[in-house]
Formats: sequence, structure tokens, C-alpha cells
Amino acid sequence: MFFRELPEPLFPFRFFQQFVEAVKIKESKQKTQAVKKLIQQMPKPNHETLKLLFSHLQRVLAFSRKNLMSTQGIGIVFGPTLMWPELDAGNMAVNMIYQNQIVEFILIESREIFNLDRK
Repeated sequence: MFFRELPEPLFPFRFFQQFVEAVKIKESKQKTQAVKKLIQQMPKPNHETLKLLFSHLQRVLAFSRKNLMSTQGIGIVFGPTLMWPELDAGNMAVNMIYQNQIVEFILIESREIFNLDRK
């Protein structure tokens, strides 16, 4: 509820369309670099909160056999909670697909995006 009730989502409005475009990139390394660059451009509090959140979600995913939370499930739950467009021009279903894909992709690539294994 905390993330959903923010006046502006954790992924700031001005980044929404840029993330949609980044997740459409076909080549995985290019997509990872595009998403990583966007996250690095976010305000520091947003960036640090995302890093901490995705680190936690990695731990949740590590116990997916017990808690039944898959990457896709986490994307469905957190996509619309962490990001939404400032103005929804009737594309709610399409936006939701991208929201889920973006969160799933970041979760899958979070070690690279946030340098989680590096000290």
C-alpha cells in the first residue's frame, strides 16, 4: 500500500514511456543496459529504494517453491504498484502488460542492473 499511495510512483512519471521503450528492445544485453541507465538517472532516493526492494524481491524469489511467488507473479503484483503513467489515455491493459514486463525484467537482471554481487 505504501508504494501505491505515493503521489508519484517509485518509477517517476517522466520515466514511464522510456521504460516501455527499453523493455521493447529485443537484444538482452542492450535492454539490460538501457534499463540500468534509466534507473541510474532516477533521483537518488528512488534509485536506492528500488535497489533495496529488488534485492528483497530476489530473496522472495529464492523461496519460490515455498511461497509460490514466481518472477511473473511478482511482476503482476508489483508492476502496477511501482509504476503508472501520469495520464492513462485508455491504454490501461497495454500499460499493465508493460508494467509487469518491466518489473519482471528488472527482477531477472537485478544483479547486473544494481551490481548486487559486487562490493
